[in-house]
Amino acid sequence: MKYRLLIALIVFVWVPFLMLFRGSAAPSVATPSAAPTAETSEPSLRSLAQKRGIGIGTSVNLGPFMNDPNYREVLAREFEILVPENAWKFEFVHPTPDRYEFGQVDTLINFAKDNNMEVRGHPLVWHYSLPKWINEGNFSRDELIKILETHVKTLVGRYRGQIPTWDVVNEAINRDGSLRDTIWLRNIGPEYIDMAFQWAHEADPQAKLFYGEYMTEEINQKSDGVYTLVSGMLQRGVPIDGVGFQSHLGLSYLPKLDSLAQNFDRFNQLGLAVQFTELDMKIQDGKGSLEERLAKQAKAYSDLLRVCLQAKKCTALITWGFTDRYTWIADVTGEVEAPLIFDASYRPKPAYDALKEVLSSK
Repeated sequence: MKYRLLIALIVFVWVPFLMLFRGSAAPSVATPSAAPTAETSEPSLRSLAQKRGIGIGTSVNLGPFMNDPNYREVLAREFEILVPENAWKFEFVHPTPDRYEFGQVDTLINFAKDNNMEVRGHPLVWHYSLPKWINEGNFSRDELIKILETHVKTLVGRYRGQIPTWDVVNEAINRDGSLRDTIWLRNIGPEYIDMAFQWAHEADPQAKLFYGEYMTEEINQKSDGVYTLVSGMLQRGVPIDGVGFQSHLGLSYLPKLDSLAQNFDRFNQLGLAVQFTELDMKIQDGKGSLEERLAKQAKAYSDLLRVCLQAKKCTALITWGFTDRYTWIADVTGEVEAPLIFDASYRPKPAYDALKEVLSSK
């Protein structure tokens, strides 16, 4: 009898946990729900943004998403767009040549559906977060093309009609505007970028397809390189809809607003949408007291949103996380950089209030 109870306990505790990481047509664990939202007369960011015709979103870390009900509550209340931080990256979703792991993504998609949110696909092609079998595989050019084509079409095709926007290629440009030396460029050639967009379009013709890059907010060599890249793609008939400006910023390196506005405008003139897609802003590199630095951060966030709203076609502002409790920057630097719009206790920061003020203004 004791052994039966022990076996039952193991099955009850471990099987749901393990099944989270299996690929399946539907999530293999119950999708966590948002915590009950306390009644408030204050409008949310997402409700204000919807009235202004702009999407407000955030990336989602699966750990706190699964384990912290406060995280889910703020996520569902304040944001319209959800971006999986890691679940769609190659090494996590396609860890071996013949296996895909969709359980994590499916869980997030079901949560988004339950809370009237949309999910952004991120990223299809990147030179980081590649599995060992890709990095150490001795593939011919044709073999690698087929691997990448299958990967792109499998991901986009599986979620056809469910994902309005995909980040197709990420960070393919060097600071000097040249193409970055990656496994894809070395073994396929520069045409891998065109190929990826074409494959994504074939798998879901209705999805909006974006190129994403960092350190391109101002007009500089790198943003010139992105402009040259996407201009050429359009001339070649490659299906591309927009450019994402990641915007990992800090108080000591904020873009000049006039240059940012001009930069947005030149991409808009090509017929492309622009978006802030991974926005965060460190304060440790700033001067002054904590209160003064938080005020500077708030002004910078609001300035960026204002430029977006004034642009011809800036369609979203997405932060890379939303609470200082969970930020990738702390994982990298070990510092408490406070880059986001809620503090570590989920209290709105001055940056949150500043964004709401801009969205509420006429």
